[in-house]
Amino acid sequence: MQLDFSFIGTALLSLFKALPNTLLITAVSVLVGFLIGTAVALIRIYRVPVLHPIASGYVLFVRGTPMLMHLLLIYFGLPMLIDSIAGALGWGFRSTAIPLIGFVYISFSITAGAYMSEVVRAGITAVNRGQLEAAYSIGMTTPQALRRIVMPQALAVSLPNLSNNLIGMLHGSTLAFTVSVVEINAQAQIVAASNWKFLEAYIAAALLFWGMTILIERGTALLERRINNYNRGGVA
Repeated sequence: MQLDFSFIGTALLSLFKALPNTLLITAVSVLVGFLIGTAVALIRIYRVPVLHPIASGYVLFVRGTPMLMHLLLIYFGLPMLIDSIAGALGWGFRSTAIPLIGFVYISFSITAGAYMSEVVRAGITAVNRGQLEAAYSIGMTTPQALRRIVMPQALAVSLPNLSNNLIGMLHGSTLAFTVSVVEINAQAQIVAASNWKFLEAYIAAALLFWGMTILIERGTALLERRINNYNRGGVA
């Protein structure tokens, strides 16, 4: 068996067809997951009654179970829940109206939210408590102090870990093929199935993911350097 290098290039070009889906899945899950994670982190830090144990249980469950399990639970469980509620309330809406990629967005956002909540929580607690107290002393409310003082510093501290989460969700997007969503991994299988050159197709997919990962790492390093320059009073 010989490696067909020319087919690697052919496969790589074909994989770009699935790139928008992969990027969209990653972007939606990370952005929505960040919002969920921030809310969960604040609930746990301020120990909001009733919501605190729910938030803690959510993080514990999601981080303690595989990402693929979350996708399958949402894919098979959510339609049953939607159809049951719709039937009980007499709605015409049914789960079949939801595109397959919608289940991927929901599942991956829930997964990202749990992991990002820990990153955000660590970043917030790393900010000196005295800065929050100083904000209160000049009349700021807690939301104002968080938005203007705490969160910008927390995000700067959390940037490397947020970058790792972004890369993790990019790589995790390959699981979407299990519910028939065509992303890079699924496209590699489709390309390889035409002539059984699976190794070459997966090498092409690996190169594409590697390239995107390098871009994320370089972008994060550049942003981190600009933030550090700004914090030191230099020119960003």
